[in-house]
Amino acid sequence: MNSSRYVLLGLAHPRSEWFRKLAQWCNGSAVPAELMKCLSCEDVAHRLDSGRPVSVVILDAGVPGINRDLLSTARLAGCAVIVVDDSRVVRDWLSVGASAVLAPDFGRAELIDALATHAVLIDRASDTPASSPGVAVDPLRGEVVAVSGAGGTGVSTVAIAVAQGLAGRGKRVLLVDLKLNAEQAMLHDVVRPTGGLLALVDAHRLGGIGAEQISELCLAVPERGYDLLPGLHRARFWASIRPVAFTAAFTALTNLYDAVVCDVEADIEREETGGSIEVEERTAMSRIALGEAASVLAVGQPSMKGLHSLNRLLIELGDLGVDMARVIPVFNQAARSPRVRAGYTSALAELIEWRNGVHPAVTPVHLPAREVDELLRTGSALPDALVGPVTVAVSSLGSGSAPRAATSRFARIRPGSLGSIAQEAS
Repeated sequence: MNSSRYVLLGLAHPRSEWFRKLAQWCNGSAVPAELMKCLSCEDVAHRLDSGRPVSVVILDAGVPGINRDLLSTARLAGCAVIVVDDSRVVRDWLSVGASAVLAPDFGRAELIDALATHAVLIDRASDTPASSPGVAVDPLRGEVVAVSGAGGTGVSTVAIAVAQGLAGRGKRVLLVDLKLNAEQAMLHDVVRPTGGLLALVDAHRLGGIGAEQISELCLAVPERGYDLLPGLHRARFWASIRPVAFTAAFTALTNLYDAVVCDVEADIEREETGGSIEVEERTAMSRIALGEAASVLAVGQPSMKGLHSLNRLLIELGDLGVDMARVIPVFNQAARSPRVRAGYTSALAELIEWRNGVHPAVTPVHLPAREVDELLRTGSALPDALVGPVTVAVSSLGSGSAPRAATSRFARIRPGSLGSIAQEAS
C-alpha cells in the first residue's frame, strides 16, 4: 500500500465553495492529500517554518495579504504554490511566483493534475519529500555598478560621475539611491520627490509594472544623460522594503536599463555577524546590490581616518562574498602630487595585507578636488577630471553581472522550537 500523499496548506475565505469541496475530497480520500487549514497569511508562514514538509500551499486569491513575499517563503520552504483565482482580483499570479492558477470551479481531475505536475509526495513514515522544486532566479541583464563608502567621502558625487560617464558611452543608465538617508534627490535639486524607490518596490509586492510605469517613477537628468530613481523619503521607511519584493524590483530595473548605478550604504551587516534579523533586513538593499554588482567602487579620502575607513569597508566587502577582483578603491579629493598619491596607494596595500592578506586586483583611482556644488544644483555635467577616471576603471572590468555573493537564509526561532532545531542540526 502506498503510504505517500500530498500535504496541503490551505488558506481561503470561510465560505469559499472550492475550499469546502477540497476538504471533502481530502477527507474522503478522493484526492491523495492531507489538508491543513490556515487562518491567515501569518499562520501559513508559521506552519512553513515549523519544519514539517509541505507539498503545496493553496491560496484563495481574494484573501488580503497574499503577496510576493508569502509566495517566496513557500517556494523557499520547498513547496509549490497554487492560487485559486478570484474575479475581483486582477493579478498575474504566475509572475508573482505561483506554480499554477486554478479557476474557482476547478474539478478533482484538474487538482490532481496540478498536484502531479508541481508538487511532491510526502511519505507518511518519514514525513520527508522525495524531492523539492527549485526556486527560479531571474537573470540580471543590465550591468550593475555599486558605489559605497563612509559618510562624507563624496560617495554620492562619485556615483553621479559614474552614471554620467556610462551614459556618455551610449548606454541607457539609471542612478538609483539605495541609502537609508537618501540624498540623491537633494543633490539633483528635487524639492519634493514623489514615488521613487518605495513606490517601485511596493508595486512589486503584488506583481510587477511595465517599462512605461517604471519610467514614470524615474526623473530624467538631460545634462548628464541618465535617469534618477529617488530613494527613501525617510530612513525609517526601510521597514516597508521587503527583500523579496526589492529583488524583483531591482531585476526589473536591470531589465530596462543597460547600466544601473547604485549609491549604497557602507553598512552591510548581516544577522550572522550582528545577531539580529532586523539588521539584516535593514541592510538588504545594499547587500543585494553589492552581491549583483559587476564592479564596486569603494570610496575613501586620502587621510589617516580615510585610509582606516576604506580598509574596513574592503574587509567587510570580502566578508560579504564580493569578488575583490571587481572592487575599485577610490581616493576622492586626492592631492595632485604623484608622490603623495603613490604613498596612499602603498599605505592602503600594506593595511589590506596586514589585516587579511588580500589585495584588490585594481589599482586605486585618485580623483582631484573640484567644486561641484553649483554644478549639482543646476543639474550641469560634472567635469571630465571626475568622470573620466571612474568611467575608465568601471569599463575596464567589463560588463555583466557578477557571480552572486554567498548568502544564507535565516528563520526566526519560535518559542518551544529550539530543541527540535538542535536535534536536526546534530
